[in-house]
Amino acid sequence: MKITYDNANRLLKIEITEEIDHFMAEKIRNKVDFEIQEYIPRKILMDFEKVSFMDSAGIGMILGRYKTAKMLGSSFCITNVKPSIKKILEMSGILKIIPIVEK
Repeated sequence: MKITYDNANRLLKIEITEEIDHFMAEKIRNKVDFEIQEYIPRKILMDFEKVSFMDSAGIGMILGRYKTAKMLGSSFCITNVKPSIKKILEMSGILKIIPIVEK
């Protein structure tokens, strides 16, 4: 996982570089929560370009970060979602509240 912060735009970008299973979701959750509290960004962008697998733990991880962002008044979106991952997101209903943006 690679996390960058653009101070000028107050954008926290999270590039996930591994599969998201229960074990990795916990690691991602802890690191991202720390960074959100550190920077209190205006916008959070989660990049799924390198994610080829995600289970239900990934859904929970995304929803939790979305709720944290909302509590801080930040926007939250995802990008670069592969069709297989997009299908999981659609079935879970997440896409009704979290937008997918194109770069």
